[in-house]
Amino acid sequence: MSSTDAARPASPPRKFERTPIPPRSDDSYVQTAACLIIGDEVLNGKTKDSNSNFLAKMCFDLGIELKRIEVIADDEDEIVEAARRMTEKYDMVVTSGGIGPTHDDITYSSIAKAFDPEEGKVEYHKDSLDRMWEFGKARYSLQQQTPEQKTARERMALFPVKHAEVLHVAPELWVPVVRMKGRLIILPGVPRLFEQLLTNYMSNYIALPPASSKPFRVLVHTRMPESNIAPFLTKLQARVKSEGINVGSYPKLMAGVDVSLIGKDEARLHELAQEVVKELDGELLAAGKLGNEEKL
Repeated sequence: MSSTDAARPASPPRKFERTPIPPRSDDSYVQTAACLIIGDEVLNGKTKDSNSNFLAKMCFDLGIELKRIEVIADDEDEIVEAARRMTEKYDMVVTSGGIGPTHDDITYSSIAKAFDPEEGKVEYHKDSLDRMWEFGKARYSLQQQTPEQKTARERMALFPVKHAEVLHVAPELWVPVVRMKGRLIILPGVPRLFEQLLTNYMSNYIALPPASSKPFRVLVHTRMPESNIAPFLTKLQARVKSEGINVGSYPKLMAGVDVSLIGKDEARLHELAQEVVKELDGELLAAGKLGNEEKL
């Protein structure tokens, strides 16, 4: 930072106009999702991924089934293949990483080729460029950047053209969500930005499962070790699988196990929970709609 930058009083953050929020539709809502983490730095251990965990928790609370999480390299062929495959299979695909100003940030260009194999065209998005430079005024002296530095920065607004929508979902950020074919959304890898953009996007720009579609969950805690309860849970899952009920177990370090029962029939879940309590000498912990359980 130069002495000029240090002396300049901090400007209040600029609030940008948000992309209009579309009307809600209950006819077709997101039911399944996948997450694609892109970056050599995650694969070599230099960066710890927290974004997939944030997405997983959000999907769980919203009643969206997160079916897959993949981590791949900054490699065009891998990005193209994964983007195509996952978009065909899941209602929503969230990517994280690879959209910065450096040479290895190739997510935008690679995904452009995934959905436009003949040209893979990308171009500067003027509105995003304007927002980028306006946002930058409050952070540093733009006049001191070299032409090469400016070009590198502008790479972050070089978006796919075909099948792409640019959604400015957070008024306090210049960074948009780029959505491809209405299914795949491209997000930065920086956790603060990822979380802020994803939260705003999920809250306003997609059709979420209605409350009536969410399953119920009942939690039972037992002090028995997981190996002791495994035979019973295996038989229980086999017995109730045809009813659409999922049985899970989550060990607590040196403190027993939480047993989870998830399904659409609330009365049936409570019936099975009593069986679990009896067989495993357990106690009821919580019950209710998935993501909104209340302690018992």
